[in-house]
Amino acid sequence: MRTVLIIILIAVISLGGCNMQNRFLYFPSAEWPTERMLEYEKMKLWAAVTDDYQGLVSAGDAPAPNGTIVLFHGNGGTALDRGFYLKPFTNLGFRVILAEYPKYGGRPGKVGEKHFVADGRKTIRLAHEQYGDPLYLAGESLGCGVAAAIAGQTSVPVAGIILITPWDTLASVAKSLFPFLPVKLVLTDKYDSIENLKSFQHHIAVIGAERDEILPVNHAINLYNALPEGRKRLWIIKGAGHNDWPMFTDVSLFKEIIDFVKIDVHQ
Repeated sequence: MRTVLIIILIAVISLGGCNMQNRFLYFPSAEWPTERMLEYEKMKLWAAVTDDYQGLVSAGDAPAPNGTIVLFHGNGGTALDRGFYLKPFTNLGFRVILAEYPKYGGRPGKVGEKHFVADGRKTIRLAHEQYGDPLYLAGESLGCGVAAAIAGQTSVPVAGIILITPWDTLASVAKSLFPFLPVKLVLTDKYDSIENLKSFQHHIAVIGAERDEILPVNHAINLYNALPEGRKRLWIIKGAGHNDWPMFTDVSLFKEIIDFVKIDVHQ
């Protein structure tokens, strides 16, 4: 009887795996950023057409002598909530594109690794066509998995990568959260940043939060340790949690990170 129940449980998990994963992993938003919202945040739509857009940028036209950073945010909130990235990176001479995901921020489409990565590849292709080199990728939480997957699949030259509160693999996170479940049956997405970055040839900055209560910092450390030697550096933000880490930093950290990832461009 016990064996039968286990078989039934596995079958149910297998059939409902996608829905189960998506309920835990994605929190899309149907709210399109209005003109008033954009004006308040001093942003504007980027690569917009009638019923879609690829991301948000600063409403100002500050010079960007050091290139473009395309940033992929975490699974909660939208690109509109990530305005705090604009000032430090802009002050360091970068143009910042806050990429938006399908089904987030009122965009059409579907959630999932396949859809996010395909859309992200389009975003960086458009950014490269419009602004040229150098182009950098940055990720936050889930966005680290997206950025890593894009870097492993795109033909667009990526000059460096910044990963903030990342995981090593989605399976590793799932196993730590749900040790009693057969996670390979539950997960339909992989987001295997170790595999996706194993052949990346430029500098990778990994930033973990010491007291990360959502993605424990060991995932960031595991990712860092698995990356190829020589072109990586790890920062651990002391006392910081998953969402409050900006309160524990200042512009000096951003400058350290930028100085590291842009080394190849200035050699």
